[in-house]
Amino acid sequence: MPRVVLLGSSPGPDAAPGQVTPAALTLPALPGCPTVIGKLHGQLASLDPEPVTIVRSGDAAAHRGFPGSLVETSDLAGDLRAVADAVEGATENLLFLPANSLIHDELIYQITKSKRGALALITKEPREEDENGDVIVPDVPIDEALPEIGDRRLEGLPVRVRARKSRVISVGSAFHGVTRPNSVLLGPLHLHHKHAPLLAEAARELADMAHLLGPDDDLVQLLVLGLVRKGVSVGIRGRRDLFFRRVSTPEEAAEALAEMSTFNEDKARLNNAVKGADGFFTTYFVSTYSRFIARWAARRGLTPNQVTLISIALGVAAALCFATGERAGMVAGGVLIYFAFVFDCVDGQVARYARKFGVLGAWLDATFDRFKEYVVFAGLAVGAAVSGVGDVWTLALIALGVQSIKHLLDFSYGAANRRKPPSPLPSVALSVSADTGLRQALEERKNARTGGIRNLLKIWGRAGRYRTVHWARKMIVFPIGERFAAIAIVSALFDARITFLTLIIWGGIGAAYSLTGRLMRSLA
Repeated sequence: MPRVVLLGSSPGPDAAPGQVTPAALTLPALPGCPTVIGKLHGQLASLDPEPVTIVRSGDAAAHRGFPGSLVETSDLAGDLRAVADAVEGATENLLFLPANSLIHDELIYQITKSKRGALALITKEPREEDENGDVIVPDVPIDEALPEIGDRRLEGLPVRVRARKSRVISVGSAFHGVTRPNSVLLGPLHLHHKHAPLLAEAARELADMAHLLGPDDDLVQLLVLGLVRKGVSVGIRGRRDLFFRRVSTPEEAAEALAEMSTFNEDKARLNNAVKGADGFFTTYFVSTYSRFIARWAARRGLTPNQVTLISIALGVAAALCFATGERAGMVAGGVLIYFAFVFDCVDGQVARYARKFGVLGAWLDATFDRFKEYVVFAGLAVGAAVSGVGDVWTLALIALGVQSIKHLLDFSYGAANRRKPPSPLPSVALSVSADTGLRQALEERKNARTGGIRNLLKIWGRAGRYRTVHWARKMIVFPIGERFAAIAIVSALFDARITFLTLIIWGGIGAAYSLTGRLMRSLA
């Protein structure tokens, strides 16, 4: 569980440090949570029952009475030193939140479950991107362009973040320049504890130069500035279909709460339970409705392991139907193996929706995926012998071997990549005002990583922006959804021999494609 740091002194829209008192912002529509800070403490209780709250002395009274420790400061330098003291030596991940935040539970969950070393919630301008992934900024001043985002509250937040693709590459302040800013940092920041020493160091350096900073410099934004300048890769994510806002007055709190109630948090949670990187067949022929089965199962207390057992039973039943060798049995087997795969997807979706994870469940899911597949191979081979199609055991063994090699390639490459240390990012001293050196270092790093193979990979990567190419690349590797679909459709229409030939040919192409890609990435 992460260590939570609430920033009561972080300025919100149209508010200077020391002028926001979140505990005074009433929420009359929420009995038991009469204040913004009270609601936030309630949401964070399961993460950290003893959060650290950093607040200006003049506002400290509004924060007393809530769980955790209260650190009073007098100015921005004190805020930064308090942050450094709070995170130094941290052994748990860190979550920074402005104390005047109204935020969905699901958004907190998604941010804290990120695998990124650092992740910040931002909103980017809806602008066209150039070939480098940079947002093309219009000629009008960026502050005038902001209302087009559709969120009037952003007008009070400084537009001092430059984001490219999936991460922040530059952050500004009253002293630190940022070239062509294209984003607004909203507030939440999640940080892996391995970066805590660097953050503490950056916070102390910024505290020593606080006289160069301005009253509208947001504390969270300064922390991200320090991380980026220290060479930490800070990932980005938007609000998507969830709600986040910082409020400064009771009127804003009531208005924000009314807007928050228009968001369907459960729908967002359900959508988040579906993996975003699934194959074509899974995305369009399973996940479109399997999520609703998952919600139904979760609300009735079914565990992911119980759903896995249902999937296994359907897989074995499919194999028994295939083993009859009759046309009706082949059709029934095709239907059953399809629903075995549906429930294979449902068990993971139940786990993510109900947040019930376990080592046993992960092991069962990975192991019995292979078991279902191979027992179906055996059922098809037996059915072929019974129906007089002929001995297809050799084809069954070849198909099994192709799949085993493909799995070996996938798992071994993944394990090798996990052992590979990430490439260090350039760093620039916080005492340097301009971000020119940082941008030049990033450009040199980008240019240095060029070559024949790397350029081919970049071209192939850019081609993935086209949906046809994107889905073709997903399908060619023959993922489990496509394999189960091929077994279901081909076996129902033809016989076991054609089914195995389909698995061998498509599986062989997928294995060759995967091996080629792995080799090229390794050489690059």
